[in-house]
Amino acid sequence: MDAFRGRSQTTKGIWLARCADIEPCTIVMDLEGTDGRERGEDDTTFEKQSALFALAVSDIVLINMWCHDIGREQAANKPLLKTVFQVMMRLFSPRKTTLLFVIRDKTKTPLESLEPILREDIQKIWDNVPKPQAHKETPLSEFFNVQVVALSSYEEKEEQFKEQEWLQLEEAVRHDLVPGFGKKLSAILDMCLSGYDMEVIYFDESVRTSKRQELETKLLQLVNPAYQSMLGHIRAKTLNDFKEALDKAIEREGFAVAVHDCTQSFMLKFDKGCEDAAIEQARWDPLKVREKLRRDIDVYVTSVRAAKLSELTTLYEGQLNRALSEPVEALLDAASDDTWPAIRELLQRETKSAIAGFSSALLAFDLDQATVDKMILQQEEYAKSVVESKAKEEAGRVLIRMKDRFSTLFSHDADSMPRVWTGKEDIKAITKTARSASLKLMSVMTVIRLDGKTDKIENSLSLSLMEASDSGGSSRSSQILDPLASSSWEEEANKRNNSMLPPPWAIVAILILGFNEFMTLLRNPLYLVVIFVIFLVGKALWVQLDISGVFCNGALPGLLSLSTRFLPTVMNILKRLADEGQRPAAPEHNRNQELETKSFRNGMRSNSSSDASSNITSSESGIEYSSLPRQ
Repeated sequence: MDAFRGRSQTTKGIWLARCADIEPCTIVMDLEGTDGRERGEDDTTFEKQSALFALAVSDIVLINMWCHDIGREQAANKPLLKTVFQVMMRLFSPRKTTLLFVIRDKTKTPLESLEPILREDIQKIWDNVPKPQAHKETPLSEFFNVQVVALSSYEEKEEQFKEQEWLQLEEAVRHDLVPGFGKKLSAILDMCLSGYDMEVIYFDESVRTSKRQELETKLLQLVNPAYQSMLGHIRAKTLNDFKEALDKAIEREGFAVAVHDCTQSFMLKFDKGCEDAAIEQARWDPLKVREKLRRDIDVYVTSVRAAKLSELTTLYEGQLNRALSEPVEALLDAASDDTWPAIRELLQRETKSAIAGFSSALLAFDLDQATVDKMILQQEEYAKSVVESKAKEEAGRVLIRMKDRFSTLFSHDADSMPRVWTGKEDIKAITKTARSASLKLMSVMTVIRLDGKTDKIENSLSLSLMEASDSGGSSRSSQILDPLASSSWEEEANKRNNSMLPPPWAIVAILILGFNEFMTLLRNPLYLVVIFVIFLVGKALWVQLDISGVFCNGALPGLLSLSTRFLPTVMNILKRLADEGQRPAAPEHNRNQELETKSFRNGMRSNSSSDASSNITSSESGIEYSSLPRQ
């Protein structure tokens, strides 16, 4: 409705609309006015029906009234209220409905004076309406909750309305987007400047112009924060919408295409939002905000690209892992001359297949060639690492596998059937075959041969372990040819065993930290005697039990051996000490003769033991050990 075009009806019929962002669902009805001239003086049927319909279905009914109609008998919708009240009591049971009377164009009369008059008129209408017998004594409050508000006249307080409009606009733009922000703010500024122009029309033009520019500058400074807030909301909303749209678009099309389309679409959307927020009186450029939005979009695109590439890399690495792990394990378990060539062929085939799919998937990301080559190289390196890790894992179990292979070949025949021992089998040949197969397994797992280079590891292992029973010159020649039979190992072991003294710094630390104990020993010589006796007994036990030799075979066998030999050794030492104490002193030559006899006996016993031990044959392993005859 435009005031300059006259007064006319603005609503015809009944209009319904659902309120946005209000829960629960709320419906608003706009009814045709009851005092319009368009339907004529006598055609009030529709007015009564629409009013009754509104009261019957609504929880809140707003009734517009002119302020100057309050107190008049034939105004303020009084006849209509009489009819509506009467019909409602006949057709409906009491239901609480709020009647909100909105007093339009309030005058200087305060609302506190107008409201009692209006409530009194409504109560009179209720009292005078004919009521059914059931509602003779029913008060108005059982059916209606009456409230009254007043609105000032826009024409009388236009400046206050504009000021209030600016305050509401400023408050709204702090929290969210405001549709039509630029037009609304431009209208407010135009109103202010127009008012200034009307008031200073008779002033000097130069003064008027300079002051107007000064006023316009101050007004723009006042509204600039609101404008920047509006741009910030536009940027934030555009960025959020871009993120949602990009995530959905990536699922439908390629990454690069989705990024290109979404970026163009939402940058255009941002530009339109900036145009809507533009102020006519200002020539502000939103370029900085636009650049910030573009940087934010690029950052998000980069993060999404990195995440997608990581997922893609993980996917193809998983495929390579599944394609290589089990076949490599099976090939290493077979351990033949063709093991590593087969592994290299498998690695090349699976890597080529994975790289083909990976390269095809990378095309959707529109990456530069250097990045693509780098990622492909990483896939190739990962494939090699899978093979290497699996080879190292299997090498860690090589002893168990060698034992299983030896046991399998020794106890089964060529047809993998359990071997039946008849006594005619060549155990030595069977053992040699089983050992050769075990050494083959060891030689295969000793080195990772992905480069295809040949080596002599199998020959070295065979020379060191399979021909260890050879004697004489062949033994010496094998030591010379065998790189594993170097004497440096024994020399290093002897050096470490003979190095019984602690390092110099440890000796200095012992002297400093043990000074108090050393002084205690000097003050009490008896301690020295006790320690010396304990040392002699310990030394005797060490020699008699041969502790260093016992523990050569391991800790557990050594402890078991000591547990069985400790008590007899102690008893033997005590017995010998007792015998020495009871034996009388003998002449010197008899003692020398006795020592020679003992030495001869010990020599004979040692030689016989050596001869006996040199002729031991190990039937279990199939290896015979024999000593050369003495000349």
